[in-house]
Amino acid sequence: MIESVSTLERSQIVAALAEIVRADQIDTDPDHLAEASVDRFKKYQSVHGIFDAPPPAAIVYAESTGDVSAVLAFADRNLVNVVPRTGRTGTEGGLETSVVDTVVLDGSRMSAILRVDETNMQVTVQAGTPLQTVEDTLRPLGYTTGHSPQSKPLAQYGGLVATRSIGQFSTLYGAIEDMVVGLEAVFADGSVTRIKNVPRRSAGPDIRHVVIGNEGALCFVTEVTVKMFRWQPDNNEFHGALVDDMETGLAILREVLVGGFRPSVARLYSPEDARQHFAHFSDGKCVVVFVAEGPAGIVRATSHEIQRVFGEHRHDKVDPLLIEAWFDGLNWGPDKIEAEKEVMRDQAHLGYTTEISADWSEVGAIYDTVMRRIRDEFPFASDLTMLGGHSSHSYQTGTNLYFVYDYRIDCAPEEEIEKYHVPLNAIIVEEALRRGGSMVHHHGIGKYRTPWTLEEHGSAYAILEGLKTQFDPNGIMNKGTIFPVDGAGVAPRT
Repeated sequence: MIESVSTLERSQIVAALAEIVRADQIDTDPDHLAEASVDRFKKYQSVHGIFDAPPPAAIVYAESTGDVSAVLAFADRNLVNVVPRTGRTGTEGGLETSVVDTVVLDGSRMSAILRVDETNMQVTVQAGTPLQTVEDTLRPLGYTTGHSPQSKPLAQYGGLVATRSIGQFSTLYGAIEDMVVGLEAVFADGSVTRIKNVPRRSAGPDIRHVVIGNEGALCFVTEVTVKMFRWQPDNNEFHGALVDDMETGLAILREVLVGGFRPSVARLYSPEDARQHFAHFSDGKCVVVFVAEGPAGIVRATSHEIQRVFGEHRHDKVDPLLIEAWFDGLNWGPDKIEAEKEVMRDQAHLGYTTEISADWSEVGAIYDTVMRRIRDEFPFASDLTMLGGHSSHSYQTGTNLYFVYDYRIDCAPEEEIEKYHVPLNAIIVEEALRRGGSMVHHHGIGKYRTPWTLEEHGSAYAILEGLKTQFDPNGIMNKGTIFPVDGAGVAPRT
């Protein structure tokens, strides 16, 4: 545990907060504080009522940028650690309270859609606005943000921006960093910064990216303006194919992408992962999935190219209706989370993912090496019930890989992460970095990939470190996330 350097007692922190915001904006319920000390990284421990991170002093529900500014200014003056949050869908420990008497600053009550600008094709929202609410507002008007992560029913915009989120339609619409036009954020000393909404500019480095992806380690995102696109679902066309191996599937993805075509969805599933999603037709093979979306003419051209590329490789065609039906049920919300909790409680079984990215020339080798190393080196391989992966976000220069591993848990709940997830995650991260890839594609570094931050960035880490020095010199923003602390910059080795 990292001890807080604040000299204030918990009671003093809560009393001071009561002078900044109303009493009904402060939550000190012990059960709520325990739940606020972790995110979905520790889902197995949480379902068993085990919360081993230090409980926060309080949860503060900000209702305005002014509230955020005042709370941060107080915390900075008194060296109180702050963990910003909105939708609480984090999976990498970024919301975990690593410091005693942290203040969890929650923006979920800042939930207004401020403006829908149909002329300039952009929508402005507060940090706590649910993505689902924005989509439900825009689609009757004929628009979409194009952003659709699996957490869509729960995610809120502050967290989406802070974690550098990506959605299922990224190949066409881009990731959150491609969608953000401008934003407002509050830094550690309480200063409010607004980055204006412009299509593009050449006025120095793109300062939006100081905020996008900062994971609450530099600032609190309070307002976001993102692009809108025309929503034309009647034009969607679905494509699927079965292929013999990942090499063939990756070749198909690459050929479509580097040929200049942008289907909204481009995915490849290993046989093991496909069995989880497409058991009724995968037949032990890899599954390739595409969705062509947009104006009718573009959809026709994209679909024609997908079928042409399929024809260049040995494959079995999949009925498009099967792909469409599967995709309609892909997102997870409260019901799926509760079902997962039930499996964890009753069967001592769960699954994790570790996602990375790499160039086309390296990604196949990374996949093969990781599979081999886990099967040969992981000491509890007999507990694995599934080991596979998929690619779900592709680019001109490369693609991502989700490594998916499910396991039966044969240990006490508090030992599960160290026994299973940590060594599996380490093998995946090591191989991605060894071949020049990134250790994380879109879930964020959080606190559990921070040991590899220095290796991830190499000589460029000085740039990242400079941001922390400039914008959070007292180190009160989400300590332990992204930035190694207290000598924690050396990664564990398998």
